[in-house]
Amino acid sequence: MKKLVLFFALICGVSLFAAAQSTPKVKKTQVKQTVRIAHGVGNGELTRHEVKQLKRQQKHIQKEKRIAIADGVVTRREKAHIRHDQKVANRTIYRQKHDTQSRL
Repeated sequence: MKKLVLFFALICGVSLFAAAQSTPKVKKTQVKQTVRIAHGVGNGELTRHEVKQLKRQQKHIQKEKRIAIADGVVTRREKAHIRHDQKVANRTIYRQKHDTQSRL
């Protein structure tokens, strides 16, 4: 009986720990940014060069996210760094979509 209770407690602890390390806000923001970039391509607000730059920025954020999750613990500092990079990407997307350049 003790082994069963200990096993159950261990499983609950691991699942709570794993749930605490997920980054749902980061993922949601990443999806929204990708949709904004695709929309900008569709209606001609972004040039090829701008799209290339924005995609490179998104890959960098994805890489940081993978590195943060790799050790199993996403610290507040890591989350803050990723969120900062996403905010910079948001501003870049906005600026690129609203400049006077048009797609070729």
